[in-house]
Amino acid sequence: MLYLTRRAGEAVIINNSIEVRVIELKGKMVKLGFNFPANATVLREEIHRQVREQNEEAAAGIGMVEERSKQAKPVQPSGPNDEE
Repeated sequence: MLYLTRRAGEAVIINNSIEVRVIELKGKMVKLGFNFPANATVLREEIHRQVREQNEEAAAGIGMVEERSKQAKPVQPSGPNDEE
């Protein structure tokens, strides 16, 4: 992890396209401003964690469905001349 010290009004630039600027310092709180490309996604850490967990659960569910479909006995399609 990279640690930086910045004062109010100072910024860091990431990948030549994302600017993170210290807007205000008030006690233990820091207000940050961000400039970034429209195609970038920005989430608070707790939201990112929640989305990632939901995606992992969904992917696990898809894996279970795929595994069940592999284990299922194939059904032969019936044609118009087949007797029932």
